[in-house]
Amino acid sequence: MNIKELLLNGKAFLTILSDFAIEAKNVIIQDEDMLFRNIGGAKNPTLKETVCIEGKNEEGIFNFFGTLHFNCLDKLAVFEMQGFEKIAPKS
Repeated sequence: MNIKELLLNGKAFLTILSDFAIEAKNVIIQDEDMLFRNIGGAKNPTLKETVCIEGKNEEGIFNFFGTLHFNCLDKLAVFEMQGFEKIAPKS
């Protein structure tokens, strides 16, 4: 199961990437493996976690901060962005 692929199924996340001219292949969800460990099995198949999603383009690296809402039963993921930072490329 890949959270990034699930996020790309929704229009809102694609809009964020488009607004920042970032291609989907240049996106990394920080500590994605660790997020899966926090899902409590059948009793609690949902996850609500603060995450950092890193995206790269020619202008540099963008770190998007926000809340990831994930339901592993329905295979749905939504990212609620609260802010971002831009890191200029190294010359």
